[in-house]
Amino acid sequence: MNTIWKFFQYGYIIIAAFFLIDAISSFTSDRSRAVLSFVFSIFITLVFFLKRHFRKKVEKRNNQNK
Repeated sequence: MNTIWKFFQYGYIIIAAFFLIDAISSFTSDRSRAVLSFVFSIFITLVFFLKRHFRKKVEKRNNQNK
């Protein structure tokens, strides 16, 4: 089950890249949308790092208990 979550966490990076590309492409036409997409991109990237940190923390704790 843990290997599945390792692959799913990279989905966050893909989604963040999508929002970043959307922000860059819509910057000249609609700046408010671009800013919102950029904020989503940053937020999703932070979620990726937080989830990865806690997953590694749980893996370390599970390996110590064995």
